[in-house]
Amino acid sequence: MKASELRAMSGDDLGKTLLTLREAQFKMRMQKATGELGQTHFLQQNQRDIARVKTLLTEKAGG
Repeated sequence: MKASELRAMSGDDLGKTLLTLREAQFKMRMQKATGELGQTHFLQQNQRDIARVKTLLTEKAGG
C-alpha cells in the first residue's frame, strides 16, 4: 500500500484497513508457524503497511 492511497482515506476507513491488515498478519503468522507460508516476505510487507496506517491515524488524530 502506498502512503498517498492511505492519506486519501478517512479515519474510519483507516481503522477498517488496520483491522484487515492485523487479521491478515495473524493468519500469516499461523501459516508460518505450521510451515504453510512459502513467501515470508509478505510478513514484513504487512508489518510495514500496519505501521503506515498507524502513523496516519496518529497524524489525523493530532491535527
